[in-house]
Amino acid sequence: MEYLIGTDSVHTTAAICDYLDDRVTTADTVTAVAVLPADEPTARRDADEALNVAAVRLAAAGGVETERRSGSPAPVLLETAAEGDVDELVIGAHGGDPDATRDVGSTARRVLADATRPVVVVPIPDL
Repeated sequence: MEYLIGTDSVHTTAAICDYLDDRVTTADTVTAVAVLPADEPTARRDADEALNVAAVRLAAAGGVETERRSGSPAPVLLETAAEGDVDELVIGAHGGDPDATRDVGSTARRVLADATRPVVVVPIPDL
């Protein structure tokens, strides 16, 4: 299986890793993508931390790649999924910000509406 995970925080990545823990095998590959606004140092630091969590927590996978991309999250994730011909796209229900609402966020709604492959939306636990 080829998984693409979209993350914006360590909390989102941790929730996604919890979902993938019992699913990922050495035959699978995982690409973790953090999409961030250009020229925002705090977002870059948060993205790097989130991607580090993915690399460590998903070490059981056959391969884990991480990358930072700039732009609007939903279109970037959908484009990345199409480029890599992934089997499953895994995202958080909403941003990993502790102040985020519990509802499904706008990025998740847009990815679900426009996806051409399976999407799993994982809940983000209360912090």
